Amino acid sequence: MAEKILIIDDDVDTLRLVGLMLQRQGYEIIAASNGSQGLTKALEERPDLILLDVMMPDMDGYEVTRRLRKNPVTVAIPIMMFTAKTQLDDKVTGFEVGADDYLTKPTHPTELQAHVKALLARTIHKEPTDVVTASHEHHGYVIGVLAARGGLGVSSLASNLAAGIFTRTQSDVILAELVPGQGTFGLNFGAPNQKGLTEILQGSVVEVTREKVQASLVPHNSGIKLFLASENPRDITLTSQVPNYEALVTRLSSLARFVILDLGTGLPTFVQKVLPLCSERIVVLEGAPSTIQHTKLLIDDIVSLHIDRKSISVVLNNRQRSEAQMAWTQVQEKLGHSISSTLTPAPELFLQAERMQTPAVMCQPTNMTSQQFLKISDAIIEREKAR
Repeated sequence: MAEKILIIDDDVDTLRLVGLMLQRQGYEIIAASNGSQGLTKALEERPDLILLDVMMPDMDGYEVTRRLRKNPVTVAIPIMMFTAKTQLDDKVTGFEVGADDYLTKPTHPTELQAHVKALLARTIHKEPTDVVTASHEHHGYVIGVLAARGGLGVSSLASNLAAGIFTRTQSDVILAELVPGQGTFGLNFGAPNQKGLTEILQGSVVEVTREKVQASLVPHNSGIKLFLASENPRDITLTSQVPNYEALVTRLSSLARFVILDLGTGLPTFVQKVLPLCSERIVVLEGAPSTIQHTKLLIDDIVSLHIDRKSISVVLNNRQRSEAQMAWTQVQEKLGHSISSTLTPAPELFLQAERMQTPAVMCQPTNMTSQQFLKISDAIIEREKAR
């Protein structure tokens, strides 16, 4: 298989000429026209060598190299700086930030080919390092919780499942909310104004490292760890950063035995990409005709993502004491999908939990609704053991 070379240069002529020359030598060429694009392609393509310009408008080659060397996925990729900067100080800076070779423009094609060949020969036979990459990280059991529309209790279910699983296993459990601008856990659990998710989504995908995600986790006195979204509504625009979401979920799954994701409502693009990364999915609904119809469509759409229907559990959340509530058997028949669990109304329990800034199962473990949360938690634990 041909070695893969990533060329990062804002000069279109250099990209074309150098790329063509190396392609004729049998190398597979990938091109990026700026530093940010180069970082993304380095993470996605995992090239055997990076040929990097220094002078670029958005992010110079020194900064690109620093970020590549900080990321465990790209830390070992050899980097050759290929630039018109000829001063000794420039070369020294290049080597200090982590470059493996430094070649000045213009250069004869034969010289460039010799440097590329020598650098690849020095690195291609290196023994594997102990660096943990995305493909070698431990993957925990990831549960995605979502609903067809808002107000059905997604956050309540997610938080109480996290607390219930921790209570049963005493294992590392992460509760993460993934909708920026709609954070509630920070306010409910006494940790407001958190920017963990915002910072992850605002940066480049190459910066979504295990270490950065771990540093964003907030411990809670219940024993679970929180990964929190901001409360600022305008942050909702960050949901467009889909590659960052995929990297984030992968990193979270390497940091705990169980990861519970609050995915919010509907199927925006980032949720479509995250759901296949989950070990199982839980859809929340209530016994109202319109909600049942919306949920039926949601489940069908999830299945269209090539997700096994059997991996989708449905929880019927009866939030109000009312004779108008449908029986779970009626809901199941109309939904056309089995209902795995039912939650009974408990407004006093949730009011107390809010005052204590803790999940409901922690403040009244023997309450009927708390026991229902724990039963769902037990079923998840059994499925995790059996996988």
